[in-house]
Amino acid sequence: MARKAVTQELSRERILAEARELFSTFGYRALTMRSIAKAMGYSHGALYYHFNEKAELFYALIKDDFSFLLQRQRELVMREHGFSVGLLQKLMLEFIWFGLNNPNHYEMMFMIHEPELQQYSRTEQAQCLEMFAIVIRQVVAGQPDAESKKYTLPWNLFMSLHGFISYSIQFKLDYEEARKLAEEHVRLICASLNLDALEQQRPHTHSHVTLINTESA
Repeated sequence: MARKAVTQELSRERILAEARELFSTFGYRALTMRSIAKAMGYSHGALYYHFNEKAELFYALIKDDFSFLLQRQRELVMREHGFSVGLLQKLMLEFIWFGLNNPNHYEMMFMIHEPELQQYSRTEQAQCLEMFAIVIRQVVAGQPDAESKKYTLPWNLFMSLHGFISYSIQFKLDYEEARKLAEEHVRLICASLNLDALEQQRPHTHSHVTLINTESA
């Protein structure tokens, strides 16, 4: 492919759009800044104008994905009247929906393990976990051992959802195909924590702007 003149503007947005397809098709490790630029018909210097390295380009992609996911989660929480088991179930199903309907995005966000990427995306991954943690801590607040669970329980729940999503992605199931299994998975998680019984024993606490404040990171 003949390389295009630099005068043809290579925007950051266009780089991201084409790089996403390349990463999805060939994987992170197989690509270099040079090969990405070659596939787009530009010199690799044109990419370095916007990104210092491949990891930074990759991070820009998944940062957009995390922003989309977190915004959907925040909107869901703010639509509810309070922290409840129902809200937690909806939040879990929303996470599963995102993963199964955006498998390439999800794999790049949560399933790629490359040493050079370790400095990237930690904040966004932590925000996703914290979203669950805030809701879970409110829901289990009435349990005698709530204090000892406030760090371990969100992580265990998150990993349970991640396992369901990654297994379903392996078998190329979208959300509609896995909906019944997803709903049953979420129901069993809540049943195992005895959350339904707890829900009947205490009043709902109202969701608050604390969840929105994570947006600033």
